[in-house]
Amino acid sequence: MTSLNRRAFLSTLCATSLSLTVAACSSSGGSSGTKVRFGYIADFNGSSLLAIAAHQGLWKKAGLDPSVKVFTNGPIQIDALGAGDLDFGYIGPGAMWLPASGRAKVIAIDTLTFADRVIAQPGITSMQALRGKKVGVPEGTSGEMILNLALKKAGMTMSDVQKVPMDPATIVSAFSAGQIDGAGFYYPLIDTIKKRVPKLQELAADRDFPADAFPTAFVSGPKTDPALTAKVVSVLQQANDWRAAHRDQAISLAAGLLQVTDAQARQDASNVQLLTTAQLVARTKDGTVDKWLNGLADFFVGTGQLKKAPAPQAYYEGAAFIKAAGK
Repeated sequence: MTSLNRRAFLSTLCATSLSLTVAACSSSGGSSGTKVRFGYIADFNGSSLLAIAAHQGLWKKAGLDPSVKVFTNGPIQIDALGAGDLDFGYIGPGAMWLPASGRAKVIAIDTLTFADRVIAQPGITSMQALRGKKVGVPEGTSGEMILNLALKKAGMTMSDVQKVPMDPATIVSAFSAGQIDGAGFYYPLIDTIKKRVPKLQELAADRDFPADAFPTAFVSGPKTDPALTAKVVSVLQQANDWRAAHRDQAISLAAGLLQVTDAQARQDASNVQLLTTAQLVARTKDGTVDKWLNGLADFFVGTGQLKKAPAPQAYYEGAAFIKAAGK
């Protein structure tokens, strides 16, 4: 499953990944400690906690020495975890079927995201109007997820459109050139398209499905050392609470790591619902996170990405998350 980075500036970089040391996003330079290889996607969700942890010295305090690496999407990170090339990574809701299939563990929920859209060329004002037309989609991502949801709501299936698998950078260029009629896609790259096609139509959005939740998450390999995972989760929790209390500063730190303006990072963050560690612990204890994951798993069964929906406890390390929080 191929997909390029959500950030337009990364579309010209190597199609695999770009290594960034912690020194690149920290004022304190390197540190000695247990090496940790951490992947992320170049958006506010995927980058902000890593940037905060470096800036606040949380890695060093935990005795960890991370090397962070930007990847083009969640599925590629899952592959890297399985190959032993990464210890931890970040995924959006569209890739949650991979942990659910046993290929990774969810070690922490990050945020709830509302960045996904089905977009169409000017003049196409409904999902039904996309019938038989070319629709670009980055497979295995939240772009494919929102397209499936919107088609189902309209009484349609993927067979009712001409699905064209594309990486995000190609979707930007193809949609801008009028080579495709629509796309299952996401912000911030939709902003890039809007500069070229200002009258594009948004036919569906995550918020059109209030009964569903779209959690982003941090993941580990299925056999990652539990003691190491506990240290990493503790760092993420501390960074998460700092982010919740210092949102504007977190946006600036993420912008620095992503090499974008504060305004761009702020627009990206506007599609995010932050949750404190205490809130995530409470939602784990009361079964809310299980409900979120069950909803996604049932959806992926419907799309054929999962054969059956596993119990969330099979891949969400909720008990360890609660323990790390001291709750």
